[in-house]
Amino acid sequence: MVYPRLIALDMDGTLLDGESKVPEDFWPLLKRAEELGVVIAPASGRQLATLQDQFGDDLSYIAENGTAIAHQGKIIDVSVLPDDAVYRILDALQSVTVEHDVVLCTPTVGYVSEDANPDTFTQLEKYYYSRESVAELRSMVEGSDIIKVAIYCAAGSEEFIAPVIFEAIPDHNVAVSGQAWVDIMPAGANKGAALHHMTKKLGISIEETAAFGDYLNDFELLQEAGTAVAMDNAHPKLKEIADLIAPSNLDHGVITVLTEWFDKMQAEVETQRANM
Repeated sequence: MVYPRLIALDMDGTLLDGESKVPEDFWPLLKRAEELGVVIAPASGRQLATLQDQFGDDLSYIAENGTAIAHQGKIIDVSVLPDDAVYRILDALQSVTVEHDVVLCTPTVGYVSEDANPDTFTQLEKYYYSRESVAELRSMVEGSDIIKVAIYCAAGSEEFIAPVIFEAIPDHNVAVSGQAWVDIMPAGANKGAALHHMTKKLGISIEETAAFGDYLNDFELLQEAGTAVAMDNAHPKLKEIADLIAPSNLDHGVITVLTEWFDKMQAEVETQRANM
């Protein structure tokens, strides 16, 4: 295989463990990647501010499911939903009878209703480091540069939310991001498109990329990457397109695969030095 120079890592269900924490064994690998000239890019539905709080400002990031791209502390590209699409989403959700809450995501902050369910606020603490409670979500649409609308439904996003949203806005990208989450992004915006944009920015060919993922919002990311790695716990549709199946996130599968790759890359470097 072509060893990657850019590795995109999904977070939940992929890199993060069962407690949604970064495994301690990952940090030495991040240092090894830098020494080997490999760019590690967290690629998540999570907010950019949340990822930067976890990993610092110096990395490259694909945030908000590809609608915000950052490199070394600077936002280099965003994709914005038209206001009318956001209003259509909010209108369509009025027909949903099961409990749910909405987050309007901008490049820097997530807006949520101050009347949201307490369980929603618990979830937001994990995913939205920068958030603001507002009295009326509709009043925040105009002029806010909404890059993503996230809908939390504990009863099941794929069953209760996704069908309504697919019908309301067939002209935009709707992704089931987890059991309880549906994300809506502008047409053409996804993690795969963001990876492509990042390769152009960094001067890396797509063949020299790899991506790890576990859920449907990672589908385009794995499609785009030179080497597609699905976790053992991944959605069956991701496993169908994967070049490699890694152990599950609970078994630290990302750590296992990266360690194997970096060991082989280091051995090649040492061989080249010995032959000079």
